[in-house]
Amino acid sequence: MTELKNIEQELSRFRTRLVAAAAFVLFAFGLLATRLVYLQVVKHAELSTQAENNRIAVVPIVPNRGLIVDRNGVVLANNYSAYTLEITPSKVTNLDALIDQIAEVVDVQPRDRKRFKRLLEEAKSFESLPIRTKLTDEEVARFTAQRFRFSGVDIKARLFRNYPLGEVGSHLIGYIGRINTAEKEKIDDSEDEANYRGTEYIGKLGIEQNYEHELHGATGFEEVETSAGGRAVRRLKSNPSTPGNTLVLSIDIRLQALVEQLFGERRGALVAIDPRNGEVLAFVSKPNFDPNLFVDGIDADNWKALNESPDKPLLNRALRGAYPPGSTYKPFMALAALSLGKRTPQQAISDPGYYWFGNHKFRDDKEGGHGLVDMYKSIVQSCDTYYYTLANDLGVDAIHDFMAPLGFGQLTGIDMQGELKGILPSTEWKRNAYRKKELQKWYAGETISLGIGQGYNAFTMLQLAQATATVAAGGQRFKPHLVKTIENVETRAQRALSGDALPAMKWQPEHVAVIHQALFGVTQEGTSRTSFVNAPYQSGGKTGTAQVVQIKENEKYNANLVDERHRDHALYTAFAPLQSPRIAVAMVVENAGFGAGAAAPIARRVFDYLLQGQYPSEADIAATQLGQSTAPIGTPRPAADVPLPGAGLSGAANAASAVTSEQRVALRGAP
Repeated sequence: MTELKNIEQELSRFRTRLVAAAAFVLFAFGLLATRLVYLQVVKHAELSTQAENNRIAVVPIVPNRGLIVDRNGVVLANNYSAYTLEITPSKVTNLDALIDQIAEVVDVQPRDRKRFKRLLEEAKSFESLPIRTKLTDEEVARFTAQRFRFSGVDIKARLFRNYPLGEVGSHLIGYIGRINTAEKEKIDDSEDEANYRGTEYIGKLGIEQNYEHELHGATGFEEVETSAGGRAVRRLKSNPSTPGNTLVLSIDIRLQALVEQLFGERRGALVAIDPRNGEVLAFVSKPNFDPNLFVDGIDADNWKALNESPDKPLLNRALRGAYPPGSTYKPFMALAALSLGKRTPQQAISDPGYYWFGNHKFRDDKEGGHGLVDMYKSIVQSCDTYYYTLANDLGVDAIHDFMAPLGFGQLTGIDMQGELKGILPSTEWKRNAYRKKELQKWYAGETISLGIGQGYNAFTMLQLAQATATVAAGGQRFKPHLVKTIENVETRAQRALSGDALPAMKWQPEHVAVIHQALFGVTQEGTSRTSFVNAPYQSGGKTGTAQVVQIKENEKYNANLVDERHRDHALYTAFAPLQSPRIAVAMVVENAGFGAGAAAPIARRVFDYLLQGQYPSEADIAATQLGQSTAPIGTPRPAADVPLPGAGLSGAANAASAVTSEQRVALRGAP
């Protein structure tokens, strides 16, 4: 029996299936078209950027750090290029094993491993960190030949900071070091975040720290096309970096080096200021240190030696060392007496060699006293009794109010961070300084020793130098500063940084003349006369001796019976020439005894250099280092003929200095 098919029914089913399939195909194509429109139109900009980033890398170009030079163009800080071997920790599974393998090709010392581990703790894992710096050409070639063995390890060219004169001026110049975590966070929160991309070093101390913004420069960038493996194929676009500015200091580095040499192995500080404008000519703290040790990360042995030394070489004594001024305070006390009407120049006292206050006997340094003493004699012969009496007549608050505008116990505002304020005592100061009620009261007997620069008085040599400069200039005051001009490396345009003129002291010229004449007398017939024999110029000065430990009332001081670090400090303040001063100095030689023997001879050599262009003979330098208070005993040398001491360029820097001959300004003599 033949089965009949329903053709119409079959066709209907086929058409239904065909329509469904067509609809599905159209729907699928619709989805593809919609997605295509979404990707090509709606998300075009975003995806195009992502695709471009996959192909293009933006690499920061770190700027060349600015130079630091002295007032005569001598280079104090520069840069040189050298190769480093760097590891990216995020690309390495076993760091210790990798470093061991690297050590088979390139010399890796234990100190290199310690530094790397310290940097690893501070840095992010995707940053490349140096395992070896300043590679030699032979080491570069040897590693390059076997680079395929070391994934995540690269050789990079880096700029390194160099301090050609080594320890000379280290406290004022400072140094740079790797950016630590705290500094990184501070940069990330500032407007300079973009400018520090790729930068690994920052100023840590001194001029390097205070003028970081000027020295750093502007970071550039370049766009490079990269392969799938991240290798640069070609450069697409470049925006060069802008080098940091050149800082021209007011410092005369020859004078700086001379003073440091004159101190020898002794501890102390000296600040020399031009009274006419506040320019700092020398800023010495001894002992000092080699800033090159810190540039690449100081090793543990050197850090321990510096940090644990009893001489405290890392302490900036000129900025942060607070000392009793001793008898160098007496001329300021005398000027206060004249200005406040408490004394006249002719008014005299009879000095028996002591001053009784209550039941306490304040002794003069001269047994039997100085006899009849007026103001001139009180300064020239440094009579303590005169100033015991004067301090009692003035009172602590009157002394404070007169001395504060001179800068004692105040921040000078010098262009360097970390300045210590010191102590200029007053009744208010004591109330705030102590918690216990019984210690907050000021007793009249405490005022007496203030007159001779002892007691609570504690000032920095910077403050004492500024005050001396103010007296030398007859009351004109300036904020001390270390940077004289800032020079744009590209345009050569110079921006002068003059010291801010402060309100002048309203002193009577005749009162200032009395003090000047007495200070001149100190160098002619007083305590520093032996240091200024046959000087071809006139100067004013004042010696000082400051107690370090209190001596019992009935006990006589004998330096030979006292531990060296408990002996008195030697101080000296001076200015020259007498009629139109160009330099004022304040210095302290720690635990060296009398200022006339240890400090005044240094001032003589400083004045000979600046005013006469003379550098002391080797015999004079040796005599000064021994604290011999004699006038020059050898034939001085022209300052310009004496080479600067210093370490010079060391290691790789010697062969790869980035400073051109045009940048090295010929050394000139003293101004």
